[in-house]
Amino acid sequence: MPRALLSVSDKAGIVELARGLVELGWEVLSTGGTARALRKGGIAVRDVGEVTGHPEMMEGRVKTLHPAIHAGLLARRDRQDDLAALRQHAYGTIDLVACNLYPFAEAAAAGVAIPVAMEQVDIGGPAMLRAAAKNHAGVLALVDPADYARVLDALRHGAVDAALRLHLAHKIFAHTTAYDAAIATYLAARLAAGAAESELPRSFTPSVAHPFPEELALRLSKVQDLRYGENPEQPAAFYAEAEAPGASLPALEQLHGKELSFNNLLDVDAAAAAAAAWAGAERPACVIVKHTTPCGIALGADAADAYRRALEADPVSAFGGVVAFTVGVSGGAAEAMANTFLEVVVAPDFDAHALEVLKKKKNLRLILLPVSVPAEDELDYKRVRGGLLVQRRLPLRFPEEEWRVVTKRQPSGEEWRDLRFAWRAAAMVKSNAIVLAREERTVGIGAGQMSRVDASRVAVMKARDQGFDLKGAALASDAFFPFRDGVDAAAEAGITAVIQPGGSMRDQEVIQAADGHGIAMVFTGRRLFRH
Repeated sequence: MPRALLSVSDKAGIVELARGLVELGWEVLSTGGTARALRKGGIAVRDVGEVTGHPEMMEGRVKTLHPAIHAGLLARRDRQDDLAALRQHAYGTIDLVACNLYPFAEAAAAGVAIPVAMEQVDIGGPAMLRAAAKNHAGVLALVDPADYARVLDALRHGAVDAALRLHLAHKIFAHTTAYDAAIATYLAARLAAGAAESELPRSFTPSVAHPFPEELALRLSKVQDLRYGENPEQPAAFYAEAEAPGASLPALEQLHGKELSFNNLLDVDAAAAAAAAWAGAERPACVIVKHTTPCGIALGADAADAYRRALEADPVSAFGGVVAFTVGVSGGAAEAMANTFLEVVVAPDFDAHALEVLKKKKNLRLILLPVSVPAEDELDYKRVRGGLLVQRRLPLRFPEEEWRVVTKRQPSGEEWRDLRFAWRAAAMVKSNAIVLAREERTVGIGAGQMSRVDASRVAVMKARDQGFDLKGAALASDAFFPFRDGVDAAAEAGITAVIQPGGSMRDQEVIQAADGHGIAMVFTGRRLFRH
């Protein structure tokens, strides 16, 4: 008689699985709460303790860690010496294991103390699953209730083929890897946060000067396959972090339009991240992104006003772009967008009128996504060949304690307003980044240039193409000016105020250039590189 061992935390579908196995002539072994659930469902169950000859102990911490269980799982069915060893000890084979694990991730997400979280670390379950998956040619290993019906159907038709067995084994090792990664990630976070002494072993001496662990474990689950990647010959998929932040891409809800593409998702992420720089601001903000960098950013009296002002900065680049708002999209904003070809609109809300207007565009993707500042301990990963570069997210706060005016002339009130706006916008633009701003909107953006003076020239060109008068405008640079030529180019365009980090060997030369042109210049002491 074939035997199945069922021991699950998630009881979904387990009674139906057991009933199907019993109908096929299987014996069912079980433990604790699972055995009680099966008996309540009318299933005849044999306790694991009967098989091991040893009762559960330590409140169930030890119950399946016994040779009678693991020999039954690991015995190779085509090896006579393995089968002889089973007979010698009066053990039988176990031919199917259905097990899912203690909900560690849920406990950790609830913010419990380390000792409480550790009680949700499953030991026996992963050991059984790994043993079954290792010996998958002879043992069926089930961790996902969604597979129960599929396996029962195969058994009813005679046998489970090698391909399905291999598929189930792969799921086991992927699942236990993710489970261990959740534990490692939780403990790394506790260490980085300086876990309280009461939570740590007495012999432990904390050392968190460097917050990154020696080994990094990531838990990613596939959200969807994508049509293709950046180009049609590149297959692609979207994966989500297991504990993804609430306002990140896994939280998005698509209300309308074509399926999101690989490039759409990149641009949605860039647009939402840029809009987050104005989360909680008194005035609504709108960001228009093309190829992951903003081509227009503006504050406005309402969403419609903010959009029109952002669009005016570079309507040519905005064609086919992604628009993100910090506030809900109104009917007026929707009507303002109606005559421009856009790929995606992202907002925390859309009113009924807005949906009515925008849904007339069959392919336009409408995305609900909250806007919030990312946590400062959130990690940012950048893929390189053979590894990952890992850093903390750039804090989206812009303190002015270290700002200092380094020129003879102080900025005027209007210039201070636009310098603050331009500095915040520069944090969202790819380096080398130059942002020209006036009246809390961008009027020219130079992004991703190899030299800072070229970025300045591009920003000025963009502004002039749209007919903006740059006299009195503010300029922000994400890093210091290495030479005075960037300041000279700004002055020639009519710029009267500049904000930059400072720190160049030629700072004095740059300051003298600003003084010579009558420009007010502010050093922030902080760089905003974005690669």
